[in-house]
Amino acid sequence: MPSSTGPSIDTITEGGRVTQVGEGQEAEETSPPVVTFGAPTAGEVLAERYELVEHINNDSAGRLVWRGVDVILRRPVAVVLRYPGGDSATEMLQAAVAASRVIHPNLVGVYDAIDEDDRAYVVREWVDGQSLRELVAADGPLDPARATAIGSAVASALAAVHATGMVHGNVHPGTVMISDDARVVLADARTDGADSQENDLRAVGGVLYFALTGHWPHGEAPLHGATAGHGRAALPDAVRDAGGAIAAPRQVRAGVPAYLDDLTMDLLDPEIAPPSSDVLSAELNRLDIPADEHFLEQAGPLRFTADTEDEPSPLAAAGGRKVALGIAGLLAVALVGLLIGISALGDDKDKTKEPVSQPTSSAPASGGTSAPAAPVGKLTIQDVRIIDPESRDRAEVRNAEKVIDGDPNEGWETASYRNNGKFGGLKKGMGIWIDLGTPRTVKSIKATLSSTGASAELRAGKNEFPSSSSGDKQLVAAYTERIGQPFEEHDGTTMVFDGFNPEAKYQYLLFWITELPEKEGGGGWKLGVQELTVEGS
Repeated sequence: MPSSTGPSIDTITEGGRVTQVGEGQEAEETSPPVVTFGAPTAGEVLAERYELVEHINNDSAGRLVWRGVDVILRRPVAVVLRYPGGDSATEMLQAAVAASRVIHPNLVGVYDAIDEDDRAYVVREWVDGQSLRELVAADGPLDPARATAIGSAVASALAAVHATGMVHGNVHPGTVMISDDARVVLADARTDGADSQENDLRAVGGVLYFALTGHWPHGEAPLHGATAGHGRAALPDAVRDAGGAIAAPRQVRAGVPAYLDDLTMDLLDPEIAPPSSDVLSAELNRLDIPADEHFLEQAGPLRFTADTEDEPSPLAAAGGRKVALGIAGLLAVALVGLLIGISALGDDKDKTKEPVSQPTSSAPASGGTSAPAAPVGKLTIQDVRIIDPESRDRAEVRNAEKVIDGDPNEGWETASYRNNGKFGGLKKGMGIWIDLGTPRTVKSIKATLSSTGASAELRAGKNEFPSSSSGDKQLVAAYTERIGQPFEEHDGTTMVFDGFNPEAKYQYLLFWITELPEKEGGGGWKLGVQELTVEGS
């Protein structure tokens, strides 16, 4: 009599359609196996219920994967079969039993598991879509919003698994599925007992890193449960420095928000204890908001430490901050409406007046008409990041966003260096890369510093931040055009770079620090950049 329990499977895309492959492993490119006793055939009905329709492939664990139909409920299913059954199928059936205990919208559903001695098989949900691995291979790295949504779904699935005391043990881009209707599901849990919930959480960091960069951060010797032997051998390795340390997502591609960069790298850092899966799920869910609502909240990074008065948990503060910013947004809308109304009234009064041409600084007053010069004002900085081509200290490249938050009391700062102000002889400099969004005419750039005695210069580059094949060193080498007046041994806390060519336009700039001031009272050399502001048109 067949015994029925309730497993897990992975999926790999083939020709635009998901092929369901067990244990996240690559399908072997081999000829069909020789038919032996217990081998399935098309049209056969298993357990008087599951009709086998099409043999999809074989996985490297020796299991046969079929597309089938539940003839009772008339729904498509995936059937993963091993023959003979018995002891050889024990792990597969145990995984099925464990997976069937957890029902969650972000987990692949497990319907049945049967051992008939001569063969054993698991029946589970059929997913039409593609794996994250295949999605990134086809379309390239994902935008931050979509990567966050996928990470949020995976963390939510893990929270459900961990709540039962179990471990998934097989989280990677091959087991993260995106269905045709945009549902994100996690497949193929394992039960070998060698994994931990912490490793599951580290793997979420790997999934985020892969989604943002197209590279797998665990290399050839990843965490257990994320080994190259389980469908990851073909994943490109992360960009690394000479010491083997991986580059942060923001060093691989431009446009990755600082908070998402920090969260991803914290999850991958073995020296930082990850949060529990439910806390991580809540944080990613908070960050996963529709694009048209992003103005409501500048989401900060998740810190894996206890709350303190200096740095409250973003989870605890999220509600109040969103309400406050929402009210601020409404007030801003009302103010804009009021200004438009005043402008309209002014236009009505002046309709009878003839317009008078005014001379501009860019064109003579006589000799015909010309368009008025664009008004000079504060330009919006779209993105900033710390450039540190000769360091492996990730803590020193965080908090770049604080230099454009409008608060001069908070900013980014270097580490403290010994011996001398030339970064202790360890590096030639550090900088802050600025993206103005589009090419703009720049009149001046002001840097508000934490102390006097610093030296810096302003450089320009023609291209956006280099791709994953480059990095910070290549950027510094490319940004060689010094613009504005340099500040050597500046004795103030405010540096103003001006004297720009009025005909030139700049989108990408590099504020490059060449020497640090000595700390008050001695004990090292250090500098903080409190605020950067750009004026132009």
